[in-house]
Amino acid sequence: MPRQAKLGVRTDHRNAMLRNLVTSLLRHEKIQTTETRAKSLRSMAEKMITLAKRGDLHARRQAAAVIMDEEVVAKLFADIAPKYAERNGGYTRILKVGPRRGDAAEMVLIELV
Repeated sequence: MPRQAKLGVRTDHRNAMLRNLVTSLLRHEKIQTTETRAKSLRSMAEKMITLAKRGDLHARRQAAAVIMDEEVVAKLFADIAPKYAERNGGYTRILKVGPRRGDAAEMVLIELV
């Protein structure tokens, strides 16, 4: 199992940041972020969609423990999960956008397929 990137922040900050990124990705269905963050975000987002495909109460509570907004949890279970019912993983796509102007960090667009 590959190690998770530390992203230059403390563990609690990293977990909160990834939870916010997952919430934003599921709300808007695509977001722009750095490549390293997108790669860390991908695994968490895929797990949330897989949970939603199960569709039971326990899965909903597990998803709600990660996702910061109850409306996004409802959207995940009602709208997003049925779209991927026939698909086994690979729910996200990462597209390179180019370097960020300030620090030349590689920026990407991560979106739901």
